[in-house]
Amino acid sequence: MFRRTGMYGYKQRTQRRTLTMTAAAVLVPLAVACGGEKAGVSVGSRPPVTGIEWTVDSVTVDGTTRRAPASAHVKIDDGKAIGSYGCNQFSATAKVTDDRIRLSNARTTRMACDNTRMAFERALAGALTAGPLTTRADGRKLTLTTAGGDRVELSRK
Repeated sequence: MFRRTGMYGYKQRTQRRTLTMTAAAVLVPLAVACGGEKAGVSVGSRPPVTGIEWTVDSVTVDGTTRRAPASAHVKIDDGKAIGSYGCNQFSATAKVTDDRIRLSNARTTRMACDNTRMAFERALAGALTAGPLTTRADGRKLTLTTAGGDRVELSRK
């Protein structure tokens, strides 16, 4: 009734389909795992930096460390950074590559605050936009360092 080649062709198609589905079941999770750093997901042993709201602890510029106001924070995600310098809100374009972050095209509100907060804001804004920042994440802490050695210390919120 069945031609010999017809049965054999059906069996081969079924085996190929099963093999394809098995390969997809194995390879898709691997591809997702290797997809990169996004929304707090880390690849390899490098801790995540993006998709997390970071509280600014301090900024050190020209050897002077300033403690951050409680409201200072930053979040870097989807090519942008948003946050607060401690008084004024800001947003910027963010480019993240390997262990570096570059913030550019920063925009900020222009509220007047006391002199201590304004000095902190100038120092933080200058450090964040000074060029590429080297990142060093250690548990719940993140340090951003400029080429000149200025540092921004942050904690995971």
